[in-house]
Amino acid sequence: MPIIFITGHGDVPMAVRAMKAGAVEFLTKPYDDEVLLSAIQQAIECSHAALRREAEMRSIRVRYASLSRRERQVMALVVRGLLNRQVGCELGISEITVKAHRGSAMRKMNADSLADLLNIAARLHLASTLKR
Repeated sequence: MPIIFITGHGDVPMAVRAMKAGAVEFLTKPYDDEVLLSAIQQAIECSHAALRREAEMRSIRVRYASLSRRERQVMALVVRGLLNRQVGCELGISEITVKAHRGSAMRKMNADSLADLLNIAARLHLASTLKR
């Protein structure tokens, strides 16, 4: 929830604390109506952007949850940079099976490319999957 902090007795340390706590704007009285309206508009835009990001993250989490255990394993190794052959050796499965799981994971995650899959993994904070 965006906050606009308004005070009649503000000082710099108070403004710093308010901004660090997440205030969108810190206004001291008296202020111009246009300044307040501009701050409100900025707060609304910030709120809409945050809601869009959260909805997108929920969608990504739901898609990730739809992956099978094996698809998650393949995805983890692929985003680490392993080739299909290497993934197959690591998991004890054939390269063709890796390709099938990789393709399925890509479809389920709505990733059009490896770069998309890497971005999704980063957004999910799958840091442990990015380490060797």
